[in-house]
Amino acid sequence: MNLNLAPATYGADRSGLVCGFRFAPERPGIAVDTDTAAEWLEQTANASNAQTGEFLWLHFNLAHVSSERWMRTHLDLPETFFEALREGSHSTRMEHQHGALLAVVNDVMYDFEQTPSEIATLWVYTHKRIMVTARLKQLRSVDRLRASVRNGESFDTAAELLIHLLRDQADLLVEIVRRTSVEVDRIEDHFLSQRAYESRRDLGAMRRVLVRLQRLLAPEPGSIFRLLVRPPAWLSPADVQALRDSTEEFSLVLGDLSGLAERIKLLQEEIAARLNEQTNRTLFTLTIVTVLALPINIIAGLFGMNVGGVPLAENKHGFWVMVLLVVSFTVLAGWWALRRRPAR
Repeated sequence: MNLNLAPATYGADRSGLVCGFRFAPERPGIAVDTDTAAEWLEQTANASNAQTGEFLWLHFNLAHVSSERWMRTHLDLPETFFEALREGSHSTRMEHQHGALLAVVNDVMYDFEQTPSEIATLWVYTHKRIMVTARLKQLRSVDRLRASVRNGESFDTAAELLIHLLRDQADLLVEIVRRTSVEVDRIEDHFLSQRAYESRRDLGAMRRVLVRLQRLLAPEPGSIFRLLVRPPAWLSPADVQALRDSTEEFSLVLGDLSGLAERIKLLQEEIAARLNEQTNRTLFTLTIVTVLALPINIIAGLFGMNVGGVPLAENKHGFWVMVLLVVSFTVLAGWWALRRRPAR
């Protein structure tokens, strides 16, 4: 019996490459493997195609043990990029280092279902001739970008590819905000129609997810500001403006995210206030019942003692006298309790 002892590739090839594309101006991307990419990089180093405007996008799976080794061998990446991979920094940022763009992008995982609570991190290195992305888990935005490239969309520069990735991330957040808004509208309609409040737990879960997304996906404002003020020299003015527009768009989406979280908070407070009001009414009703039953319980306890000298024991009208006495005390206690009833 033959056993398949081939190592697991985790959705990538033996070098850890998930996908690779070679781009040229006004032409769609062409899929490449690691051998083709290595050959292209060697030719680029020899300046044989320096004027063609071509560039590569290589996307690696860091779960594969060979990915970092291949990147160190064939790619001229700064040590800060590998330090970011080892540190596992999850702070969303974009910095200008060694003439390139080094970005750490957080995004929701590819297989989120009802609540996108799972966050995955993408490390991005972008230069004039190459864009390298690396991740441990699948991301929605990267999958959308890969689908766009396979559908024939063209990119003239590596910066355009990075900007498209950022806009895909913003579009995904817009979808999350819209879907969450629909669910919040449904819960609010139930609340206003005096229905049950079983969805209060769902509101708490949605708010936690939105706050977590806002905390992890919001970029560091200082890094973006420094990048836009002093961009790399190879970035064209059009690319800088597009990067600024995508950043502003992402900021607007994060603002919508914050507003939706605040709306959920207010709705939670309204539901809690109404539940407290109902609880107070229930407790008041129980108090009224207890007060009304208090006279008969006291009198029954006193006359139920097996001792001598019980009054009215020999009187033939004693029972009705005690009934009248109990009713009188009960009416008096009810009037006192209802008089102190809180206003609605």
